[in-house]
Amino acid sequence: MAVRKLNPVTPGQRHKIIGAFDTITASAPEKSLVFGFRKSGGRNNTGKMTMRYIGGGHKRKFRVIDFKRNKDGVPAVVKTIEYDPNRSARIALLFYADGEKRYILAPNGLQVGQTVISGKGVAPEVGNALSMQEIPLGTIIHNIELRPGQGAALVRSAGTFAQLTSREDKYAIIKLPSGEIRKILSACKATIGTVGNADHALEESGKAGRTRWFGRRPRVRGVAMNPVDHPMGGGEGRASGGHPRSRKGLLAKGKKTRAPKNLSNQYIIERKKK
Repeated sequence: MAVRKLNPVTPGQRHKIIGAFDTITASAPEKSLVFGFRKSGGRNNTGKMTMRYIGGGHKRKFRVIDFKRNKDGVPAVVKTIEYDPNRSARIALLFYADGEKRYILAPNGLQVGQTVISGKGVAPEVGNALSMQEIPLGTIIHNIELRPGQGAALVRSAGTFAQLTSREDKYAIIKLPSGEIRKILSACKATIGTVGNADHALEESGKAGRTRWFGRRPRVRGVAMNPVDHPMGGGEGRASGGHPRSRKGLLAKGKKTRAPKNLSNQYIIERKKK
């Protein structure tokens, strides 16, 4: 996977850096795993705007991704590697031996024609999914469950990975991309390898219009507002606005906002690095 820097024949292409699609092998998604969905535009069921800076964007179709990997013991062949407009990672279409088709996140190094499998006693190879009690210590993993059978909730973004560092009683201890070290039940599943499309972090929009295609409207800084609109608004000239805070007055950039009595605190061994 690489990125392309365009020849600046227009002003919008001067700083544009986009991902190369050399690893993608199909231009249309699998119809049985796709459905249309409407965007909210940041509005609730009464039409009131409840989330700012959302709206517009290119029409998309949703690809159903298998985050549970619960089809144990049935080998699957990677048929295609595809683009997914709903996430930063690429997705892989699997053809199972019994005829079923499913999408999974495409890990780095997964090739068309390769066979993957999930379940007990599976070899810890790229693309295979197994419980963390069977994964060797030090292995790089992604697509991690927080509760057995729930489906993957952690480490799903392009280029991310976690590391299984040790085991303690019924828990596996993993180091997350943020630097946080936490316990997760060993019965939870994870997939071997790193999420693909790591060069996604190097991409640059090049122009404001391309950001609008993603459905993001211009974001207004708090210090540019009036005092009635934001705690950091107002002042003569270019006032900095004091300590950075949210529109509701919650301090940001250094103030700890995590609830001190959060039940999951007991599973966190070391907080993420600042």
